Amino acid sequence: MPKLTIDGIEIEVEAGLTVLQACEQAGVEIPRFCYHERLSIAGNCRMCLVEMERSPKPVASCAMPVGDGMVIRTDTEAVRRMRRGVMEFLLINHPLDCPICDQGGECDLQDQAMAYGSDRSRFGESKRAVEYKDFGPLVNGIMTRCIHCTRCIRFITEVAGVPELGATGRGEHMEVGTYVAKALTSELSGNIVDLCPVGALTSAPYAYQARPWELRKTESIDVLDALGSNIRIDSRGPEVLRVLPRNHDDVNEEWLGDKSRHAVDGLKRRRLDRPYLRGADGRMREASWTEALDAVADRLRDIPGTRIAALAGDLVDCESVFALKSLMADLGSPHLDCRQDGAALDGTARASYLFNSTVAGIEAADALLIVGSDPRREAPVLNARIRKRWLAGGFPVGLLGGDPDLTYPATHLGTDPGLLAKLADAPFGKLLTAATRPMILLGMTALARPDGAAILAAARALAEAVGAATDDWNGFNVLHTAAGRVGALDLGFLPGDGGLNTAGILDAADNGALDAVYLLGADEIAPQRLAKPFVIYQGHHGDAGARAADVILPGAAYTEKDATYVNTEGRPQRARRAVFPPGEAREDWAILRALSGALGRPLPFDSLPELRDGMIEACPHLGDIDHVRPAEWTAFGRNGRIDTTPLGPGIPNYYMTDPISRASETMARCTRAFVNPTSGRTGTDG
Repeated sequence: MPKLTIDGIEIEVEAGLTVLQACEQAGVEIPRFCYHERLSIAGNCRMCLVEMERSPKPVASCAMPVGDGMVIRTDTEAVRRMRRGVMEFLLINHPLDCPICDQGGECDLQDQAMAYGSDRSRFGESKRAVEYKDFGPLVNGIMTRCIHCTRCIRFITEVAGVPELGATGRGEHMEVGTYVAKALTSELSGNIVDLCPVGALTSAPYAYQARPWELRKTESIDVLDALGSNIRIDSRGPEVLRVLPRNHDDVNEEWLGDKSRHAVDGLKRRRLDRPYLRGADGRMREASWTEALDAVADRLRDIPGTRIAALAGDLVDCESVFALKSLMADLGSPHLDCRQDGAALDGTARASYLFNSTVAGIEAADALLIVGSDPRREAPVLNARIRKRWLAGGFPVGLLGGDPDLTYPATHLGTDPGLLAKLADAPFGKLLTAATRPMILLGMTALARPDGAAILAAARALAEAVGAATDDWNGFNVLHTAAGRVGALDLGFLPGDGGLNTAGILDAADNGALDAVYLLGADEIAPQRLAKPFVIYQGHHGDAGARAADVILPGAAYTEKDATYVNTEGRPQRARRAVFPPGEAREDWAILRALSGALGRPLPFDSLPELRDGMIEACPHLGDIDHVRPAEWTAFGRNGRIDTTPLGPGIPNYYMTDPISRASETMARCTRAFVNPTSGRTGTDG
């Protein structure tokens, strides 16, 4: 390990680090604009110049590898003069937009100008101006402010894998843009706003809404896909104004998908903020909580448990699932399910429904087979991790199913799921067998079919045949699309003895075999299938479930409650309340506790800590927050005939997959721009 001296202090660092990284380890802050630890080195802003002994000129510390015996000086008068000079050049053409710029208060250029800038300018010529760039509905491109750090170009090209940004021209005529005017089509485009060190790229939906010092910041978890990205919720008063990513190296690094970032305006539209009852005329009317709970209790009290069913939705937290399961057990109902899409997930074997290698484990894999999944749209940040591993080399990717536009090359093996049984002897199967740590990624497109259980069994057999499931490596991975699914499976929210699954519940509702159905945030079902039974809907948006309801009990969205979610790899994480639910809406577990009291069957908890104690007693690993417990590898799936029906594409519209994003005006704009560009629709309709 090389030793070097930084400002008179000797330090030993790992070989391969840069001088800038070594300075940070020594506790010395080096200013920078172009450097970012997750992007390639550009070395073009020159703000990080330092003096190096025996060097005839200053060196860019971000691009200089450390060497044994180096002597670095970071705070001499010459270095300060260099940085003042660089700052003067950067500000030559920069407009005086700070009072109206959305980056104000969070701007790296402002911070560095305070440290190294002058109180006057020596530049008398006219400033350069750049025409406004239209980057689509999510990113504002005010490129007159651009300082040519190229972070956005490197991110879009290297991390997002959609090389749509670049630079044209030279010197002060250089402009960053899309070459041909077009919107950025990456599902990760919002991250370039975080990366931009000035106000050249800002969030279009958030424009002119607030200053950072006005906002209350709450650390939480994203639930709009199943990755469980760590986020920061910025709110003012009762309103969530924006969502930003938090760093978590094992989950989302420091990136966030565009839907998770920008769908928050859906939290204030189409909200259920008071209870409703359906009157004798078939119309919904407002009701008090007492009236609504008594109406539900009076109806359920006279119905046998075997004629009551419950469905849990995709955004439901563990506490609410546990409370509903406890209530249904008291009522004697075996008809429970959390798989609205009918996915053939085996709740008896935890390894059958987890991303067993873990998300960070992708970087240790050396081959990948994707079956019935489109990671780019089902989990864009996870897809970026796969691309990161592909860029490192030696990582063949095979694709069985639809042919999505991924951000890395993949060998398309066909669309017939029956090929799984023959793949071990095929050329790509031999690649998997030869790999040290092969991975199989199974998506919901493959599992949410009538033959899903047979596909699951075939995928397990393939994993065992190619060495993807061994004592020291489990590369069998299921990629979920619902944030609440893994937690509900862990808690056993599945049909009991003689119980019906989702398809059976809907069929029984159609033919009159069920008298009551409880929908807990279940919005991915057809409302017309529930025309006959008494339907109770508990949720936060007036979506499909609410349209089918006879009683509506308004719940809280993920930004409005303290809750536990388990991501696709089986990692329990805690979401925190940033704002209170609107109107008379309440947290879901509290509604269920109140309903149990109205039924005369009070659940054995009166507070959230008491509920969590019972939940953790029933499922101990839910108390192991932010840790992944490996699952035992056992037999799962059901051997049977696999249909020749082709595996179709995955999510048809990334921007609208849940009640929140379907209510979002921003996501409606994205749908019109990227999914239905010829629809011609205008306004805020989705």
